[in-house]
Amino acid sequence: MSKGSVVLAYSGGLDTSCILVWLKEQGYDVITFLADIGQDENFEAAREKAQKLGAKKVYIEDLREEFVQDFIWPAVQANAVYEDRYLLGTSVARPCIAQRQVEIARKEGAEYISHGATGKGNDQIRFELTCYALYPEVKPWSMDANLMHISYESGILENPKSHAPADLYLMTKNPQDSPDTPDDLEIEFRNGVPVKVANLKDTTSKTSPLEIFSYLNQIGGKHGVGRIDIVENRFIGMKSRGIYETPGGTILLSAHLDIETFTMDKEVRRIKQGLGIKFSELVYNGFWYSPECEFVRHCIAKSQENVEGKVQLSVYKGHVYILGRESPKSLYNEELVSMDVQGDYDPCDASGFIKINAVRLREHRRMQGFSYSKK
Repeated sequence: MSKGSVVLAYSGGLDTSCILVWLKEQGYDVITFLADIGQDENFEAAREKAQKLGAKKVYIEDLREEFVQDFIWPAVQANAVYEDRYLLGTSVARPCIAQRQVEIARKEGAEYISHGATGKGNDQIRFELTCYALYPEVKPWSMDANLMHISYESGILENPKSHAPADLYLMTKNPQDSPDTPDDLEIEFRNGVPVKVANLKDTTSKTSPLEIFSYLNQIGGKHGVGRIDIVENRFIGMKSRGIYETPGGTILLSAHLDIETFTMDKEVRRIKQGLGIKFSELVYNGFWYSPECEFVRHCIAKSQENVEGKVQLSVYKGHVYILGRESPKSLYNEELVSMDVQGDYDPCDASGFIKINAVRLREHRRMQGFSYSKK
């Protein structure tokens, strides 16, 4: 007699295949779920393997469009970067996968959800917090590559001074071996989200979310953009080394930062920068479906209402170079900043502004024992 049904987040690899067999041996009906979020995977081979190992049912679902639209784009709007360098490729993928896994569990009436994440990492937390948030009565069981990035950990990389093997990288070329001519792109944004990318040299144009991100991955990978090697702080308290390739995300971060600065009020952007840091921490730690993360996402989306326009950039030898930008909602006033035109600004007004801002500086120095002669 079956002990119940388990929906297993399955990859076709060794770990989740072993889990599948073990669950079967323990008397459970196993339903496998493999999400296509852009990883290089032979999905039909994985289906056949799961069936041979005894899976009661196999789900393989294409979540790429949803992944870009509902998870990557909010990260782009937030300029989301964890600890100044990590673009959260794994972190934003987990709630996307776990959300669909929960939907399948509800549909199948499964009592358990299982995944293959290590007990020492962040993914077990990300999976299980999502499960508890969306399906409180389920029992998560603990036992990565995707469209946004590829991550590498463990093995030789556990020694922080060991250099990564040259053949480790799969998405990006070594910048030294990349083309000697750049690709010049124009990325159009609306509400802080990319709606079009055009290659200014060969007239290639992409407009759907998946096409845009895939094309930027292609261009960035070709030029060796988006490689990082970092030691990061895991949520559970330990430090770990990770090597990441995020070519498309790196291009978008540069372009979005540029158009955002061009169109957003200074004080709004200062607040939004703090929200971006908080968003990154929440997503990294697995709290995508928390009330505070929903609140932060709402605030960030509000901040993006005027982030509209086009950014021209060049991708070359591991770098992204901004060439220019334009926007119907620009806060840049050419006449106001011109050295040759007075416009609405009276330079004499600066004297009072400077004196007011100097008050606290003078008081600070006075407290330290400095005296000023009045003239």
